[in-house]
Parts: sequence; C-alpha cells; structure tokens
Amino acid sequence: MNLGIFLMPLSPPGRTMGQVMDEVTQKGLLLDRAGFDEFWLGEHFSATSEAIPSPLMFMASLLPQTKNLTFGTGVISLPNRHPAVIGAEVAQFDQMAKGRFRFGVGTGSLPSDWELFQLADEPTRKRMMLESLAMMQAIWRQGPPYEFNGEFWKFAIARNVHLELQMGILPKPHSPEGPPIHVSTSTPNSSTALLAGERGWGPLSSALLTPSSLATHWVQYSRGLAAAGRPVDGSNWRVARTVLVAPSDAEAERRLRHAESAVLFYYDYIRQVLTRAGKIAALKSAPDMADSDVTAQSVMMSRVIFGSPATVRDKLIALRDSVGPFDHLLVSGMDWSGPNEEWERESLTLLGSEVWPAVRRHYAASRQGAVAAQ
Repeated sequence: MNLGIFLMPLSPPGRTMGQVMDEVTQKGLLLDRAGFDEFWLGEHFSATSEAIPSPLMFMASLLPQTKNLTFGTGVISLPNRHPAVIGAEVAQFDQMAKGRFRFGVGTGSLPSDWELFQLADEPTRKRMMLESLAMMQAIWRQGPPYEFNGEFWKFAIARNVHLELQMGILPKPHSPEGPPIHVSTSTPNSSTALLAGERGWGPLSSALLTPSSLATHWVQYSRGLAAAGRPVDGSNWRVARTVLVAPSDAEAERRLRHAESAVLFYYDYIRQVLTRAGKIAALKSAPDMADSDVTAQSVMMSRVIFGSPATVRDKLIALRDSVGPFDHLLVSGMDWSGPNEEWERESLTLLGSEVWPAVRRHYAASRQGAVAAQ
C-alpha cells in the first residue's frame, strides 16, 4: 500500500507563480523524507489559482533532489496539444526518471482551458484523449516511417527519414511499452473506470467524490478488469482524499473550520467553479439536496478525513473497507498561506510516520489472518 500527494496546486489571490513553485518544491522534499511514495502534479494553462502549466518541467527539477518519490502527472490534458509533442516530452521525462514516473492523462477540467483550446464539448474531448493516447503508444512501440490518420490528428514522417543520420525518429521512453498509464475518474459510475480496467490503466478517483460515489468506481473498475481477464484487485487504483491530521480531534476540526483554513478555501473555490460550470450537483451529498445547501462547509465536512492520528487511521480503514480495496492513497495538497504551512507540515509528517504505517500493519495482519484460516 502506497501513500502519495495530489497537487492541483491551488493558491489564493496574491501568490505569484514563483512563490507557488518554491512552496511545491519544499513539499516535494518534505514528502521524500516523510515516508511518502508518490508525488502527483496537475497541469493548467489559464488560471493563476492553479499556476503550473508544465508538471513535467517542474517535476524534472525535483528528480535529482529526491530519492524515494515516484512522480505522476495529475493529469496531462491530452486534447490540449499535439500527441507527438506530448509523447516526446513524456518519453524524455521517463528517460530522466528511470522508472520513477506514472503518466496520468485526462480530458481537462478547467473551463478557461476548454475555451482557450476550443474544446468545450465533453464527448469530443474524451474521443480526443483516447486517440491521442493510442497514437503516443504506437509511436513508442514502432520506428519510422510514421503515418497517422485519426479523427483529430493527421501527421506523418515518411519523406524525411534518414536513418544514417538518425533523422525522422521520434523519442522513445525508458520502458519499451511506455510509462504506466493512469486516467482521471471523477463521476459516479464512471465509464472511464470501466475502460481503465479493460485497458490495464490505473484509475485516479477524485477527492470530490462522496464515499458512496467512490464505491461505484470499484464496481466499474473491477468489472473492466474481469472482462479483460486481468486480476481483480486494487493494486493499481489510486484514491484521492483530503486528509488533515492534528494532535487531537478537536484541534483538527478547529484548523479545518478556521477562517484562514486552506482546506476551506479549496472547497469554496471548487464550489464556485462548479457552480459557474453548471455542475454543482457533483458536490451534493444526496441527489435531493438543494443547491442552496451546497456550501463550502457542507462539502468540506462530507469529504474531508480529519482528526488525531488514531482517528484518521480508523477513518481510512473504514473508508477502504466500505468503498473497495484501493492500494494507493493520494492526499490533496493545500496552500501554505498564513498558518497552513505549519498545519500541513504537521499533518503530512504524522500521516507518513504514524497513520499510514498503522494502516499498512492493519491490512498486513488481516492478510496473515486470512491465510492462516485457510
């Protein structure tokens, strides 16, 4: 069972891109020491609130400074750019990472990026994502000449292939098959989770899902695994959750509800974005919940796992037992403005040193007990 972080990253007004990048660098170095296994970073082009347009470029700066972290893109929005360009950049990073890389892909989630790239239609974005990924995987598997005639992209290198000059050859990743593929899944009963199981990809389940909606991802993913004849287990399933650990339950709740809480800001920002996009239903705890009852506080309290180390341990075990056997927890990274740096540093340290090792011991003992009973 692995522990990681998932960073949009999200920052309030007034933070510069440089400040955000310095902060995310500090987090990476902290996590590398604190027992974390994975570091996932998002891609957004048109919001200073989500200020990293190139996760690969940023993570390349962390590669030589870390030893334990595997890096993941969370996610690269494949419809936004030409597949040959993305494929070459991913191949380069995979070579630099020497196996410490997981390629997270998606259709994009930022409305201003959709407008920028003229990609407002959701079904079209999904078809573009699948076509782009298929083209990249074909490029990685084969040499020149290349010729692709898809619905959205048509390109070739045929006339200018000169092998004696090593010209006309597109970059290959560290692994001949390319890095492991992961795909974002953010809606109940996700068809993408089903597809992930069928294709051998790993689902990245959103932190915005309620536990009941999250459970539908396991249903879909396991169904896809079974249909493809793959082992039906959660070893490749990553679940994102917002987690706040403090010395006591009362202190955790105080930090969560504090006027300067980065977690509260995070959920208020998400609420406003989805309201403007006409998708406020995604944040409702129940289908019949009134729009007016969807507040930052209500969304936060229905999704955040918080408390002392012992309480958070028990809540994480209960979550996994109820939604399905995910083997990777990705905690949502928060902004460090005001008191939040101190709070998140402590939360991440306690999570890596106390909570997650206890969760691992619990399931190791459960497995041993099951074996002994056979």
